[in-house]
Amino acid sequence: MTATEHSQELINVAAQAAADKLAHNVVAFDVSDVLSITDAFLIASAANDRQVKAIAEEIEDQLREKLDVKPVRREGEREGRWVLLDYLDIVVHVQHSEERSFYSLDRLWKDCPELPLPEDAVATRNRPEDAATDDAGNAIGYLQDLS
Repeated sequence: MTATEHSQELINVAAQAAADKLAHNVVAFDVSDVLSITDAFLIASAANDRQVKAIAEEIEDQLREKLDVKPVRREGEREGRWVLLDYLDIVVHVQHSEERSFYSLDRLWKDCPELPLPEDAVATRNRPEDAATDDAGNAIGYLQDLS
């Protein structure tokens, strides 16, 4: 079994939203062969708690606006270190860089096929963790360029 077209569409919108808020290392895995509860995981990282929250909010906003879907469960927003958005067909993990390194979800799911992502999301794999954002999590450049 592979991820459905609907799941891929959800992943694409969520990945683009994460990229728009300067997430880094955005990746998606087709977990449908090993899990019966969801088709795919999207994982994205951020350098600070505020950006984790901003990315999760943007993903939620874009999925609601473009595909008229809302998460059935949302966890971790208060702490801002790891926000989980469960859309049944997909599960989105937005993690602080330290949590991503520690829990290593990428390594856990590395045997599952990666799903294709929009070009902007793929480009996040080369994005430095010191990307600068304003208070709302919007991209404003890179820290080294602002000094």
